[in-house]
Amino acid sequence: MKTMKRSTLVLALLALIVVVGAGLWLTRKPADDKAAPAAKGPAQRPALTVSVAKPEATELTVTLAANGNVAAWQEAVIGSESNGLKLAEVRVNVGDTVKKGQVLAVFSPETVQADIAQARASLAEARASAADAAGNAARARTLQATGALSQQQINQYQTTEQTAKARAEAAEAVLAAQQVRGRNTQVLAPDDGVISARTATVGSVVGAGTELFRLIRQGRLEWRAEVTSAELGRVAVGTPAFVVSASGAQVKGTVRSIAPTVDPQTRAALVYVDLPNVQQNTGVKAGMFARGDFELGRSSAPTVPQSAIVPRDGFNNVFTLLPDGRVAQLKVQTGRRLKDRVEITSALPEGVQIVVQGAGFLNDGDLVRVVDATPAATPASATPAKAGASAPSPK
Repeated sequence: MKTMKRSTLVLALLALIVVVGAGLWLTRKPADDKAAPAAKGPAQRPALTVSVAKPEATELTVTLAANGNVAAWQEAVIGSESNGLKLAEVRVNVGDTVKKGQVLAVFSPETVQADIAQARASLAEARASAADAAGNAARARTLQATGALSQQQINQYQTTEQTAKARAEAAEAVLAAQQVRGRNTQVLAPDDGVISARTATVGSVVGAGTELFRLIRQGRLEWRAEVTSAELGRVAVGTPAFVVSASGAQVKGTVRSIAPTVDPQTRAALVYVDLPNVQQNTGVKAGMFARGDFELGRSSAPTVPQSAIVPRDGFNNVFTLLPDGRVAQLKVQTGRRLKDRVEITSALPEGVQIVVQGAGFLNDGDLVRVVDATPAATPASATPAKAGASAPSPK
């Protein structure tokens, strides 16, 4: 009997606990259900402050890009005109600027001077013999009328005179040749320019025609740009061109000539562009591969500030302002540049307003607050756009 009472008491207590727990659960459930959506929903991002503007029509240069080699306009090879002489002195090095007629190197003159002295002595001897023969011939002609000499003897004197005269002239030619050798002991610059190569070495004995120096004539360089046959008609003699040097500086040039033929393999022709002289130290060197642009004219195109372009995932993007105050990300194609403005070559919606300050902080669909809008995009009471406005970092 006691056992039954105890079991009944335990069951009653359990039933009471279940009833109380169910009441508490029913009481708390509505509050939990109301809090659940708030816990599940994402946190709303604060509105970012941005500036917007419409694309502007800007006058930009129409260009044609090309690549090519930089070379000397003309490179003179300066060689030895003397044979078997020792090089005694070299007066210039690579990179030196020289003037026409300047002495570049000197050969040892002793051997040539001895040959000149010998040629002078031979000439003096030949002239003396010629003078003696001329006197004998003159006397023979005087005695011709008297019959003291036979005609054969007279002819012999005249022949001797002519032979002696010819030998004297030959001696004069030998002396002149030796004097030329003497002058050739000095190697002279054939033109103004810059020494681009030197193989001359003091003490070496060189033969006639051996290369000693190379000279960039007048220091002139040219860019040999390769232009495809399809684009060749757009370039003309006198067209301005800009070549980018290794340092990144732009060097201005002018088209001097266009090759009359097109390479059948590459379907490109060479366009020769005159560049500033080597002495101006523009950073462009002969033998360098360079890229550049031909300036073909000017045209109007829509542009936006560089700050409006946002590179993401390998594409250029801009953010356009929507009527509900949000922004939409739009992929664009860019083209020419003018200072801090960039050309947009892809189509843009008519009247579109683009975020120009603070675009780098935005994502597609973000809510924004426009503080510096263009007059066309703001009410009449709005303040004009301020230069240099920037977007704060999101919190």
